[in-house]
Amino acid sequence: MKFKVSCLADRPEMLGPVEGMPDTWAEFTTQDAVGNAHYPRIPVEFPEYVLFAQDERGEVVAHAYSVPFVLRAEGRGELPARGWDQVLVWAFADQRRGARPDTVSAISIVVAPHAQGLGLSGLMLSAMRDNARAKGFGEVVAPVRPNAKHREPHTPIEEYAHRVREDGLPYDPWLRVHVRAGASIERVAPASMTVAASLAEWRRWTGLPFDAQGDIEVPGALVPVRCEPDRDYAVYVEPNVWMRHPL
Repeated sequence: MKFKVSCLADRPEMLGPVEGMPDTWAEFTTQDAVGNAHYPRIPVEFPEYVLFAQDERGEVVAHAYSVPFVLRAEGRGELPARGWDQVLVWAFADQRRGARPDTVSAISIVVAPHAQGLGLSGLMLSAMRDNARAKGFGEVVAPVRPNAKHREPHTPIEEYAHRVREDGLPYDPWLRVHVRAGASIERVAPASMTVAASLAEWRRWTGLPFDAQGDIEVPGALVPVRCEPDRDYAVYVEPNVWMRHPL
């Protein structure tokens, strides 16, 4: 099957189909306050950094969001421990003050459920790299969410991120795609995304009782969710893996 990749800035009429494309995110992963405040702004305020793929029928089957930001600035310089959340804050703060960006960060690559397994993740990653290169950037960074880590929620992220197969490539499939594209692991972002909510909300999102104090394994979560029944809240702090893509 052939796919056509376009930039939203060139096809603004596709905003609705891009935003409306179905995905497979677990509901709790869409409840990060920083993400909810900034992610929907990307296709509106940074359309030149939003790419999408259409199949032969014209249906949107994948999209890739990225943002430009200033990494080499006072108080920054290193890829942040707060990963995905922090780079979103930086990107929109830089835009607001008119700062000239020096780096592009991947934010998400999403493939429609019925189109998974067709190589679209790698295609969109390559397109994101090409888009950044065409705009004059020298690298793309990515706070990567290892897509098989949820099977080992109690494995430390440092151990998991650096685990390799016999061929020397990362054990995790999504990390492996990035390495094959030319990236290298920079560091772990231990608090890349945070979801804090009442126990009633967690019960609604997951269908789990959330009635015992301690670490709760939640399907789709990369690490356990900390439950505090006496205080009526639970907190999920997701680690990601920062990767650098030289262009």
